[in-house]
Amino acid sequence: MKSSHLLSAADLDRDDALRILDTAEELLSVAQRPIKKLPTLRGRTVVNLFFEDSTRTRISFEAAAKRLSADVINFSAKGSSVSKGESLKDTALTLQAMGADAVVIRHPASGAPHRLATSRWMSGAVVNAGDGMHEHPTQALLDAFTMCRHLGDLEGKSITIVGDVLHSRVARSNALLLHTLGADVTLVAPPTLLPVGVETWPVAHSYDLDANLEKADAVMMLRVQRERMNASYFPSAREYSRRFGLDTARMNRMPEHAIVMHPGPMNRGMEITADVADSPRSVIVEQVTNGVAVRMAVLYLLLGGAADADSPEGNA
Repeated sequence: MKSSHLLSAADLDRDDALRILDTAEELLSVAQRPIKKLPTLRGRTVVNLFFEDSTRTRISFEAAAKRLSADVINFSAKGSSVSKGESLKDTALTLQAMGADAVVIRHPASGAPHRLATSRWMSGAVVNAGDGMHEHPTQALLDAFTMCRHLGDLEGKSITIVGDVLHSRVARSNALLLHTLGADVTLVAPPTLLPVGVETWPVAHSYDLDANLEKADAVMMLRVQRERMNASYFPSAREYSRRFGLDTARMNRMPEHAIVMHPGPMNRGMEITADVADSPRSVIVEQVTNGVAVRMAVLYLLLGGAADADSPEGNA
């Protein structure tokens, strides 16, 4: 990777993105081994610095680092000095003193990972694990990786992303990365859940889910983030589900090869019905598995694993 950090999907050109996806493909096989470990990052320290609650992303990064034999420190803001008023700068200086080689940061403030990476408070690599309503680049990478495994090259493929785009850092990162990989992306949402300036994004947008199903190679449903909503963005949950929820009837209108995705966690019965979430066309559980491989690839490439061998398994 050209940068020593991963802060935004916009940081990745096509070659960068494909290198991460190709490396993840190699590393995915590690999960099928009896011993799921490589010695690649032995002696390196990865800190999970989470200022927001997260189970699946934190565990995914932790599993990725441990499978590469890195030492992992989990730092939760709750119950720490941060909750007593310690600044991001003081926390960063502490991590620098502890010898952190990489910091995976999730923060409620958009731009916090960028601040950490450019401040010179610490010298390690910074990976954005979600900042406010801004971006979540490794989620976009694992989504693209999952699509590639089912659809092949994404050039010219039609990807429909549905739901609460306004509050979704996943939607922003996916829009940027999928455009870089040559896909045609359509955002579908109520007008109230599309961000101001969406017309400047490299995507199409629509208010009609039914009109976009028959051409879609993949449909990604977004979680309705009610915890971020301080106003009424749609009349009722029932009305939202009727117009923008994916049920079996809608899934059956998709092409036979098309897949159903969701970044999780799901509101079953609202944006997606239980039978669709659990159907053979759903790759939602696979996305979680692929997330570990993609995050292994990101840590491997950022922390100089490539300098030690031609492939991540070269010194296994």
